[in-house]
Amino acid sequence: MRLVIMADTHVPKRARDIPSVLWDAVDAADLVIHAGDWVDAALLDTLEERSARLVGVYGNNDGPALRSRLPEVARVDVDGVRLAVVHETGAAGGRERRCEAAYPDTDVLVFGHSHIPWDTTAPNGLRLLNPGSPTDRRRQPYKTFMTATIRSGHLGDVELHRI
Repeated sequence: MRLVIMADTHVPKRARDIPSVLWDAVDAADLVIHAGDWVDAALLDTLEERSARLVGVYGNNDGPALRSRLPEVARVDVDGVRLAVVHETGAAGGRERRCEAAYPDTDVLVFGHSHIPWDTTAPNGLRLLNPGSPTDRRRQPYKTFMTATIRSGHLGDVELHRI
């Protein structure tokens, strides 16, 4: 199973659209994950149309139109991998311990908000992934998104893509 992981797209405030390389990845993916800060429901509509399967949550910059259609936290089982998606996890310091306590029955937690790519593993084995932003790099050197695979109940091939 091929996954595309994105967050903090901020369309159309930070960009008119997500980059074409990301659209290509969406078209090829079995599952697309968006960890919030869409900003406009038009992107949600388009991702729903183009994705084989979409899991998304709302972020702090998402208004009532998006909050009425998306949860704050999404939980899905993908081929035996228990995924959770949320926008915010708090400060970087202590993140792994906080998240393993907040998401005890989760194998992979996808989050956004900071626009800073993140890939760590908590002491209990929880994998934490933040894909950064494909449209607003803030103080990061590149705009980014992630891809990954799930095979036989295991997350693998996590890759950060620079745009």
